[in-house]
Amino acid sequence: MTLNPALPAEALEDAYRKLMRSDAPSLVERNRAMHRMLVDGVTVEYRRKDGSIAGAQARVIDFDTPDNNDWLAVNQFTVAEGQHTRRPDVVLFVNGLPLTVIELKNPADENATVWSAFQQLQTYQAQIPALFATNAALLVSDGVQARIGSLGAGKEWFKPWRTIAGREDAAAKLSELQVVLEGVFEKRRFLDLLRYFIVFEDSAADGGGGKLVKKMAGYHQFHAVNVAVEETLRRSRRPTPTRAPCSATTSASTTFSVPSSMAPRCRSTTRAGWRSWS
Repeated sequence: MTLNPALPAEALEDAYRKLMRSDAPSLVERNRAMHRMLVDGVTVEYRRKDGSIAGAQARVIDFDTPDNNDWLAVNQFTVAEGQHTRRPDVVLFVNGLPLTVIELKNPADENATVWSAFQQLQTYQAQIPALFATNAALLVSDGVQARIGSLGAGKEWFKPWRTIAGREDAAAKLSELQVVLEGVFEKRRFLDLLRYFIVFEDSAADGGGGKLVKKMAGYHQFHAVNVAVEETLRRSRRPTPTRAPCSATTSASTTFSVPSSMAPRCRSTTRAGWRSWS
């Protein structure tokens, strides 16, 4: 895999340093800075052969061709930070960066619920925050229920994902965990969610005291935007419509409109295809 074949080694090293050393006053603020680099690339400078200085964007993820990325799911991934050593159940990596943390509870244990899994993720964020710097999504399940949400969201904003391909709700015989795994973590859909359906906003307008909040679209907004864009493109000769008629309920008590110039076109679905390591 070569994401930046035209960039010299010094530029790639510069990009790596910026990814590893990104700092901010809070975890959510650091996550926003990392998200920008994931989506837009890392701004780097390097010296050309003639001695002049060149600037470029080093890509971190290939959004156009998902299979050009390295996909890995790790079971019982051990993280040591400060005085704490923790082992989340499953961590999903893209190009070596942890983009999703999954916490699972045993359905046979009546004291283990989806919300005890949620609380475990809160503990991880407090004790091993470095794992969440690049995080795109958090997933919790007790084997019966499954909820997906974003960094910093309260449990009321962790919601089910009720469809796989978006054409209809998933069959009742499928578990919520299977639906969210297949519905979100198919490679193309996951990269689209990361690239187009996550935003960071100041909560001052919503009475949140100016706190930075991360917002991720739910399944219905995700697929509604895709359908709207596809239909608009089909009906128009213009290459990109101006705005999709959709708003997204998110991890805060607000909605936001999704510009269709930022939304992907609908695509056929395949199996997720993550490599596993346990």
